[in-house]
Amino acid sequence: MLLTDPIELADDHVRLVPLGAEHTDDLTEASRGLEYAWYTSVPTSVSEEIEQRLAWRDDGSMNPFAVLRDGRAVGMTTFCNIDQANRHVEIGHTWLSPEVQRTAVNTAAKLLLLGHAFETCDAIAVELRTSWHNRQSRTAIERLGARQDGVLRNHRIGPSGTLRDTVVYSVLPHEWPAVKLGLQARLAR
Repeated sequence: MLLTDPIELADDHVRLVPLGAEHTDDLTEASRGLEYAWYTSVPTSVSEEIEQRLAWRDDGSMNPFAVLRDGRAVGMTTFCNIDQANRHVEIGHTWLSPEVQRTAVNTAAKLLLLGHAFETCDAIAVELRTSWHNRQSRTAIERLGARQDGVLRNHRIGPSGTLRDTVVYSVLPHEWPAVKLGLQARLAR
């Protein structure tokens, strides 16, 4: 199976389904309260963001998912920067509604995505990236068990013209079993 293949992933906490226009209303509602989250990319137009992610899907660089909890879309996540030939992928372009932040949703979604990447698609590295200033995201990524690879300084220019330093983390196949056990233990609590 390829990292770009459409697939549904699910456990007791979340369902990850291929992103589509049918998720627009739920995701518009889910994005409320994130308007001022300057440290992460939350779409100003959910329908345009869905169209963009589907275009990236069509060119083979992204596999976008709607994150569902109790049948309702509460966020988005993706396999992005897909390098199928080198079996390398990033989990990113993730945002979640404030109502599900700091719940089992993010942990469960990451467990499903990492499991699929390593166990089904034979990935040799899975990256996660975030802004240096996004302490909440950095802490969450570190709790997942990913290791910091480094910081890309002045990596991007933000919408307001500010420069972003990007912190790069990864999980490698030999680390996956311990990361998996840690995520499962967190979900069991």
